[in-house]
Amino acid sequence: MATRAIYVDPVGGAALYEGLPAATAVLITHGHGDHFDVPTLEAIAKDVPLLTNQDVFDKLPPALKANATPIANGAETTFAGLPLKAIPAHNVTADRMQYHPVGVGNGYLLTFGDKIVYVAGDTEPTPEMLALSGIAVAFLPMNLPYTMTVEQAAEAVNAFKPAIVYPYHYGDSDLDAFEAGVTADGVEVRRRDWYAKSA
Repeated sequence: MATRAIYVDPVGGAALYEGLPAATAVLITHGHGDHFDVPTLEAIAKDVPLLTNQDVFDKLPPALKANATPIANGAETTFAGLPLKAIPAHNVTADRMQYHPVGVGNGYLLTFGDKIVYVAGDTEPTPEMLALSGIAVAFLPMNLPYTMTVEQAAEAVNAFKPAIVYPYHYGDSDLDAFEAGVTADGVEVRRRDWYAKSA
């Protein structure tokens, strides 16, 4: 099978993607500018399928919209040849609800053979997240005030127990505290430089 490169929320301009595999498909979680950037999409994804939430779909220029499909929270489909489910991504804390309201953003579950990968999008722990099981790899955000606290993220991981978790979109969050708070058996925390710049 040919190699597939699925990009999630590509932003930052074409130069960031030079030397990387060409996109074969793109997922967009929601319409904030650090997740949805039309010039980047026009540069790297103009001829590939896009899956988005409805808000982003409505904002796409015609050339990109021609290859795009909106998906609602909870819906399932096949995307880039893979089973996919859209998981609700939103705030749950009263004073943060304005950042990511209910029913707008998506997280995504992608199934690769017998492995399920969860990209949470911008969210706090939703009931749907906490009810997940069998996740091989999870990507969770924790950047206040917009998404999870370190404590919320650790508690969520301890609840749904992904085999591997990558903190991403973490701003100034204390990753040492997050890792210390992940106490569930069998969960491995892996760190990467989410904010690495191109050379």
